[in-house]
Amino acid sequence: MPARCPFTMRDAPVPWSGPDARDRPEPPLLTLAATRPVVLTDLTVPPFDERGLTAVVRALAGSCDGLLVGEHQGRPDFPPSLMTALVREAGGAAWITLTCRDRNRVVLEQELAGLVTARAAGVFCATGDGRAPGVRPEVTQVFDVDGTQLAAMAAAAGLPVAVPEAPEAPPRRLRPGRLREKQRAGAQFAILNHVGSTTRMANFLAAARAAGVTIPLLAGVAVYTDAHSAAVLQHFPGLQLDDDRVAAVLGAPDPVAAGIAEAVAEARGLLALDGIVGVNLSGLGSSHGPAAGAEIKAAVGDELIRGTA
Repeated sequence: MPARCPFTMRDAPVPWSGPDARDRPEPPLLTLAATRPVVLTDLTVPPFDERGLTAVVRALAGSCDGLLVGEHQGRPDFPPSLMTALVREAGGAAWITLTCRDRNRVVLEQELAGLVTARAAGVFCATGDGRAPGVRPEVTQVFDVDGTQLAAMAAAAGLPVAVPEAPEAPPRRLRPGRLREKQRAGAQFAILNHVGSTTRMANFLAAARAAGVTIPLLAGVAVYTDAHSAAVLQHFPGLQLDDDRVAAVLGAPDPVAAGIAEAVAEARGLLALDGIVGVNLSGLGSSHGPAAGAEIKAAVGDELIRGTA
């Protein structure tokens, strides 16, 4: 039976009850951000396909500073430590997403130890969305801990830690304070979900700083070149795209060129905001498969890195 998320009914974010995280060396990604904006790119690959993964990582080489390895509710893939090794062997640096939906605390501790041994670039700690109705109904959901607790566990394990935040997801008023509590637990930077405009992002940044958020922030940049790749992003929980800009890309004579130009323009607008030190290029990029999507995201990343070098 559908039920309202208890988070949306709170008057204040859940406070972090553990000790504040100790100071740690900043990840190389943030060291690089001192000289130019950094680029993370979503790694979209065929499931359980080592050859396909290697091809995509190599196609993205040089166009980004790290690869964000996602976790999917209906499509399992190689375990995190193996994904880390495969990405590294192909020449990439893996930021591995761990969520709390399908793992209890013990298994999360095992995963973190595996990522340390596999030399992951870092871990992206998220509570995770509940599995949608009808998706793997035979599988239970755990949520033994949440993303804030997981960030603290990852920091204690010695891993560089990133966390998500969705500025335009309800309840918006709690998002800045929620990010502050993740920072207290051990987050070293955050990756922000897409927003409808740079003005809205600027408003969130001001609220976050007022709430006490001091960690660097990366902004999500939508990469789409056709109706399917746009729709996947539009249906993602907590994510907002500008409908007029989507329509302009899809209606252009060359939607691929228009989509690349739109992503570059969005990224540059976000990078001009105080507090944004980099971007995360997210989305499929194309409905024509991972290889085509990688080429498109590589074109965006190349333009951003060349333009800020």
